Amino acid sequence: MGSGFMPPVNYGLVEEDLHRSGQPIELNFPFIERLRLKKVIYLSPDDPDPVFVNFLKDQEIELIRLGSDESARSSWNSISEETVLEALRIILDASNYPLHVMDHLGRHTSGTVLGCLRKAQRWSLTSIFDEYRRFAGNKVRQINEQFIELFDTDLVEIPPNPPKWFNRNND
Repeated sequence: MGSGFMPPVNYGLVEEDLHRSGQPIELNFPFIERLRLKKVIYLSPDDPDPVFVNFLKDQEIELIRLGSDESARSSWNSISEETVLEALRIILDASNYPLHVMDHLGRHTSGTVLGCLRKAQRWSLTSIFDEYRRFAGNKVRQINEQFIELFDTDLVEIPPNPPKWFNRNND
C-alpha cells in the first residue's frame, strides 16, 4: 500500500470540526495534522506520551489536560461531574475549534463526556448509548451509561458563542 493517512484508534467525527479518538501514535500524526486542530482535550489521569506532546507543540496545538488530578477515579468511576462540565464548557465554545477529545483508548472517558454532550443536545438515551457502545466495543461499562443517564444537563453552561451544530440541534 502507498503512503496514506491512518486515524488513531477509535477515531470518529462527532460534529463538524469536533473529533474523538484514543491517544495517537507517530503513525497517526500526518492524519492529525490534516485536521488543523486548535486544541486537544486529553481526559486521563496518566500523562500523555511525550512524543505526542512534542508533536502538539510543533503543530502549535494547545493541550488541555482534564481529569489528571482525580484521586477518586477507578475502573468503576471513570470521571467526575466537575470534569465533564469543564470539558463541555470547552466543547461548547466555538472559539476552541477545530477541537479533538481523547483519552488513552478513546472509549470510556471520552465516551462519557460525549454522551453527556449528546444528552445536552437532547438525543434519546437509546441513540446516546448506541454511540457509546460503538466505541466501547465489548468493554461497555454500565456505570458510564448510568452516569450519562443521571447527568443533569441544567448544569451545563452554554456560552454566548456555541458551535453552529449545537444551535441547530437545540432549536
